[in-house]
Amino acid sequence: MTDVVARKGALMARLAELDERIHNIEAELDVPHTKDIEDQAQEVEGEEVLEVLEQQSLSEVVKIQAALKRLRDGEYGDCLSCGEEIAEARLDLVPEATMCVTCAARHAG
Repeated sequence: MTDVVARKGALMARLAELDERIHNIEAELDVPHTKDIEDQAQEVEGEEVLEVLEQQSLSEVVKIQAALKRLRDGEYGDCLSCGEEIAEARLDLVPEATMCVTCAARHAG
């Protein structure tokens, strides 16, 4: 049986970390470019990396928010594919998991 309070705490903590990361990335992206053309090339490259990190973070936020909704709805910990309970060990590693290991492997192909 899933410890809902602990899971919610872990998800909320991760959400706070991601919020801070996204805020820091956005602040970094708002910094004006230097006038040196060589430095600008490096800055643009760095911005591309930051934008990818921001998109990954935003994607994880969506998954965590969905997990929190499943918690509220009493559906957390159930595989959305087969309906079986997701193993505690999997939820320990990936608290926002939507599928059991078997279904996730099948889905990954």
